[in-house]
Amino acid sequence: MLSIVSALSVSVVDDDRMLLDGMTAWLGSVPDLRLLCTAATVDQLLDTEPGPADVVVLDLLLADGSAPVDNVRRLVATGRPVLVVSVVPHVVHGVDVIRAGASGYLTKDHDLPSLAEAIRTVARGEVAHSPELAFAWSCDERPDRPKLAPKERAVLVAYASGMTLTAVARKVGIQPTTARQYLDRVKAKYGDAGRPTYTKLDLADRVREDGLHRYSSASGDDAGQSSSTLVP
Repeated sequence: MLSIVSALSVSVVDDDRMLLDGMTAWLGSVPDLRLLCTAATVDQLLDTEPGPADVVVLDLLLADGSAPVDNVRRLVATGRPVLVVSVVPHVVHGVDVIRAGASGYLTKDHDLPSLAEAIRTVARGEVAHSPELAFAWSCDERPDRPKLAPKERAVLVAYASGMTLTAVARKVGIQPTTARQYLDRVKAKYGDAGRPTYTKLDLADRVREDGLHRYSSASGDDAGQSSSTLVP
């Protein structure tokens, strides 16, 4: 019996007409992706899109002067996963749009297969990593991003991924009571930084916002040496 998989629907918000025409032609050649709607602004997309796309590809800086963070928040609030793209890397904006709820950030000089893979990643509910995003996170020195010790970070990332505290302790090589202490320290540090963190969902949000997925394969003292798979 044949299994039929529906193509992922993609909407694009960009005021570059040539780019929109190019995206329309390109998506027509990718079997598992289909273009649902194009728009020059978020307002126009919300007014004309027939239904929420599986992924919205959003230009970082639009000609209408709208704030990137506000655009991301508006789209995410309607249940639309967002992949942000820009002409050049923006360190501050790159971090800000992820904190606002975007699921990826990359520049437009990536080839089309890389963009397609990023769209698929976002559609799966994952964060689409890229060199631009990794660079933005590495340069983020704002005071509301607490400094975590390697084991604190390892416990946070593992626990936020869905593991039990016992499993986390086993992975990091510590006792469950110690893992709990590390987790309490992490929550306290985020609270002191002005980003209250109470629940497991809050912890998962902090991991996404601060790019800590990069350390997901690491444990213990070597956590700072790990990196995630990036969009080429």
